[in-house]
Amino acid sequence: MRPLIRRLISLAVSLLVASAVIFAVVDLVPGDPASFVLGTGARPDTVAALREQMGLDLPWPVRYARWLGGVVTGDLGTSLAYKTPVADMIADRVLVSLPLALMALVLAVAVAFPAGMYAASRRGRAGDVAVMGGTQLGIALPNFWFAMLLVLVFAVRLRWLPAGGFPGWGHPLAALKALMLPAIALALPQAAILARVLRSALIETLEQDYIRSARAKGLSRGQALRRHALRNALIPVLTILGMQFSFLLAGAIIIENVFYLPGLGRLIFQAISQRDLVVVQSAVLVLVAAVILVTFLVDLAYAAVDPRLRGR
Repeated sequence: MRPLIRRLISLAVSLLVASAVIFAVVDLVPGDPASFVLGTGARPDTVAALREQMGLDLPWPVRYARWLGGVVTGDLGTSLAYKTPVADMIADRVLVSLPLALMALVLAVAVAFPAGMYAASRRGRAGDVAVMGGTQLGIALPNFWFAMLLVLVFAVRLRWLPAGGFPGWGHPLAALKALMLPAIALALPQAAILARVLRSALIETLEQDYIRSARAKGLSRGQALRRHALRNALIPVLTILGMQFSFLLAGAIIIENVFYLPGLGRLIFQAISQRDLVVVQSAVLVLVAAVILVTFLVDLAYAAVDPRLRGR
């Protein structure tokens, strides 16, 4: 129980520090939100009145405390460009970005685990060389170029899947089809990285004494790999999985723009171009909080995989 409490306290402190850093960085960005709302031709007294209404004339600690209080209660403010609640905008975009990230991660795992295990079981043979060559190609290919290739093949030529857009979850099958190509484009490099990490971890584990003992008792290399080595090789794999999910959730800006998906990445890109700092501030906080939360869950998964870590 104490290790869990320590982790929860660390999670809360990390979120608090992250919120302060994000608020401070956005606050230092040149430009006045009030002047942006009113335009360059606004009178100074009108700008001053709006600044007072928006609370921009208050000291930094007071503004941060107000904003943090709003975050805790779910009030993230109002978009300067769209004049709509930021919380509603982020909630709508999360319904696109989160399923996309999960689909991409599932596809990456489905490809990487068999490939990594196959390569590790045939270390130095033709199969291992082929898998490692394929993973090197997957890492080298830019995902936006691969995304456009997928569009040309499966959307333009074969017409199996849509080339872009998102119909909403009112049509679940159409929504899943709209996310399939971007999920594949995102999954390719992540699967390549994960397969290489899994292969390296498995090869290192297969050289341990208890694996040799299992082999001496009659288990084949593949059986020893599946029954004993895989579980003990999951620690570095879980670390990569946590990092990949965070990247897929926060770093899919290019893919979302290629497929015209209304996700969080595209929202931040549009908000930056429109200098809508209220949206930027809140959306970045949501993404940072997601990364911190995923790291926390991965830390808990370590203890589930390796009982020796449960008391730490």
